[in-house]
Amino acid sequence: MASRVRLKQALDVVRESCDLPARRDADPVGIVHRYAHPLDRELVGLIAASMAFGNVKTIRNKLEELLARVGPSPHLAARDEAAVVAALRGFRHRVYRGEDLARLMAGAARLQSAHGSLGELFASLHRETGGDTRESLARFCDRLRESSNLRRGGARRGPSHMLPDPRAGSAVKRLLLYVRWMVRPADGIDLGLWDVPSSALVIPVDTHIHKLARNLGLTKRDDVSWRTATEITAALAELDAGDPVKYDFSLCHMGMLQRCPSRRDPVRCEGCPVKPVCRHWSKKN
Repeated sequence: MASRVRLKQALDVVRESCDLPARRDADPVGIVHRYAHPLDRELVGLIAASMAFGNVKTIRNKLEELLARVGPSPHLAARDEAAVVAALRGFRHRVYRGEDLARLMAGAARLQSAHGSLGELFASLHRETGGDTRESLARFCDRLRESSNLRRGGARRGPSHMLPDPRAGSAVKRLLLYVRWMVRPADGIDLGLWDVPSSALVIPVDTHIHKLARNLGLTKRDDVSWRTATEITAALAELDAGDPVKYDFSLCHMGMLQRCPSRRDPVRCEGCPVKPVCRHWSKKN
């Protein structure tokens, strides 16, 4: 219990000292915040999260390009699939082509029209599954995939990569990141748009978060998987059961800036705010 108290204190320091405006403006979610209409925000958030792999600066630049092509109201533009396909012709981002992202936007817009919003759809699926976050995500992706005509297992990797299947066991970091943006209460980073409890969220795990989580004793698992993500989330729920992923944004940015190592490194660990509770630096080591 004492170690958990010390960990919570250390994580609270990280969260409170994070320069949220500066970090947000260097993150894809900062672009989502530019839009006022909730339907634009959830649609731009979906595209931003889908593109969120690789270099962050490149992600933001490509997202800026895509949105400039689409126009000032993405959710309205996406209702005309032929027009948005034409607008994104020639666009590329890593394994994605413009047509992939155009189809995702159009499919999402169709679901917005049918359900009122993507948030209404996800909330209904969450209730339908009895609060099973993994299955809710899986069914949400099923519906998006069907509506967008983005089939898995085709000749190209892009469409399959865009909407992964949470049932397959991977950490589905980009999906969980998107849902976190939409669900957590508005705090300058997350937007609080969807009527789903924050307690249902699972932390998005990438290499930075995984390494930090191992160093902080939140998991002993050595893979980046769904099981690892839920194990880390369960440990964080001991600190705040109602909002277990509230530390995610600040921890992720700290991990990227600190380049958290897998062993003691006096240079890279210098000044790290969680050093006192890190397994490599605690007194017992």
